[in-house]
Amino acid sequence: MTITARTGPELSAREVYEIWRIRDVVFAVEQKCDEPDVDGVDLRDDCTHLWITDDDGIVQSYLRTYLSDGVRKIGRVATLEDARGKGLSGQLIREVIARWGDQKIRLGAQAYLEDWYASFGFVTTGPHFMEAGIDHVPMTREGN
Repeated sequence: MTITARTGPELSAREVYEIWRIRDVVFAVEQKCDEPDVDGVDLRDDCTHLWITDDDGIVQSYLRTYLSDGVRKIGRVATLEDARGKGLSGQLIREVIARWGDQKIRLGAQAYLEDWYASFGFVTTGPHFMEAGIDHVPMTREGN
């Protein structure tokens, strides 16, 4: 499977639709997040969306990365239920590290995934916090 990467301004209407579809299914329907998904970040010049599709062009795994206060941030990591356990999200995280691993990278991990993110070199940098009704933990990976 190949990884597609596009900045916010490069996204086609179909790509925006597919991105919002996976985020809707995972975050709104499955996880019942209590905050809006559309937050003004997706179309920014510094926002890069990365995803993996199936043979029909349906996004199976997705994340976005952007600059926040000058630091690279990963967010909205989502994989469709039927595609989980195949290492797709791991491929996307490794791609972010390959592209921006010389920089500090931050993320707010869902707490149950803390050890998984640690396997990519992220360390916990603060106390747990609630976001969208879900327990999260701040994590950082220092640049190479």
